[in-house]
Amino acid sequence: MRIDILTILPKLLESPFQHSILKRAIENKIAEVYLHDIREFSTNKHKNVDDYPYGGGAGMVMTCQPIASAIEHLKKERNYDEIIYLTPDGERHNQKIANQLSLKKNIMMICGHYKGIDQRIRDLFITKEISIGDYVLSGGELAAAVLADSIIRIIPGAISDETSALTDSFQDDLLSPPVYTRPEEFNGLKVPEILFSGDPIKIDNWRMEMAEKITKERRPDLLKD
Repeated sequence: MRIDILTILPKLLESPFQHSILKRAIENKIAEVYLHDIREFSTNKHKNVDDYPYGGGAGMVMTCQPIASAIEHLKKERNYDEIIYLTPDGERHNQKIANQLSLKKNIMMICGHYKGIDQRIRDLFITKEISIGDYVLSGGELAAAVLADSIIRIIPGAISDETSALTDSFQDDLLSPPVYTRPEEFNGLKVPEILFSGDPIKIDNWRMEMAEKITKERRPDLLKD
């Protein structure tokens, strides 16, 4: 998989891809991530990428030309399965979307700033709009990093134990059950006896019961879906 991210702050996005699972996935050629500075595509002599909104009001709007030029430049080199705009008014991101996107070959992500990007860019180029939650960030970079992480980590080979990703929260519309490791007792709290039974069926049933219990208590909306 290849992910191209368009941003006005490429250095802000460097760190997430230089550590842990994402770093290993890139080094092992499981994923490619490229950062593109939108300002480099601006024809404005000052490399400006924003202007005042028509109709007045507070804030600035990212202009069409630099973003369109960047998108068109990249599209000349390859076809994209999705061109994604990270925006608070997009579709709420979830594990199902991450699973679907992990099967794609080429994805482009657009990071907005200020009051957002000119609507015509959304109308002309964007194929999918995603929000990572009902709140506003200073820009789309952190959202792009979250989205990329959620996609890359479930590509086969990204995690050494591939079954680990399949048992994460939300994979089966349930939250994960409690997990324990050594020591057997800590501050008076003991590991549940069932986990020492050696019976995988009983352990799986316990984990499912706990997952359902926790989901019912914390995220009953998942059970309704």
